[in-house]
Amino acid sequence: MLLPKFDYHEASTLAEACEMMAELSGKAKVLAGGTDLLVNMKKKILSPEHLICVERVEEMKGIDVVDGHIRIGASHKVADIAASAQISRSLSALAQGACSLGSPLIRNLATIAGNIASARPAADLPPSLMAYDAEVSLRKKGGERLVKVEELFKGPGETVIGPDEIISEIRVPRPSGPYGAHYIKLGVRRALEISLVNVAVFVLLDEGDGSIKDARIVLGAVAPTPIRAPSAEALLRGEKPEDMLYERAGQAASSDSKPISDFRASAEYRRDMVAVLTKRALRTACKAASRS
Repeated sequence: MLLPKFDYHEASTLAEACEMMAELSGKAKVLAGGTDLLVNMKKKILSPEHLICVERVEEMKGIDVVDGHIRIGASHKVADIAASAQISRSLSALAQGACSLGSPLIRNLATIAGNIASARPAADLPPSLMAYDAEVSLRKKGGERLVKVEELFKGPGETVIGPDEIISEIRVPRPSGPYGAHYIKLGVRRALEISLVNVAVFVLLDEGDGSIKDARIVLGAVAPTPIRAPSAEALLRGEKPEDMLYERAGQAASSDSKPISDFRASAEYRRDMVAVLTKRALRTACKAASRS
């Protein structure tokens, strides 16, 4: 399949990219890795008249710590996130999601913002980012706003990102205290697989009695957008970590899910797998928290 015709623009700074987006509002898309965008253009799902490449915008790259947040540039490559010692140490569930995404070739091209902005219900990075309570910086000419990743998605392929806005960076609160997290994905293959179900978990333990002080459980591929599992989270808070609790939380998460049946799996199977994966993820996250 051939790409539709478009005009190509290359920005050298974030301000320049925002200026272009303002001038071409509603007619342009941002191009970084292109692993989702170009495929959708070939399939005629998207037909932007203009592509604005931000590959050379240094402000949109890198990983650093700023004001208690881990900042990840929007066009930072997924492969570099997977290989980052800082991400593996502080945000292990995000590193696991990055390692699960596509194949080595795709990870070398794909960017963190592209995986978010595509708004695919089964995407690998949003569940972990939501579990860590991350937010994105949306920049446009003359302004910036911060939006929680959890509040970014409206439906499959739909976000609250304006036609003149660009994701410039992702900000993740740097976790502290006895915490643990885990991401787990179920597919029929080990690579190049779209999730049948994915689950990300974050737990924070009370330093005094070791009970679960806070918990966030995020489910992917079982609703039109990645979703929290509020019933399961409420069940965990204040309780001591143990297998029976994980089992009950898994069942609660299954009830919180809203899967559909398609050619890859039935809704019933997905619900069952939500329970299994949530239990496994909680066990791993709580073990990590007890060691931290």
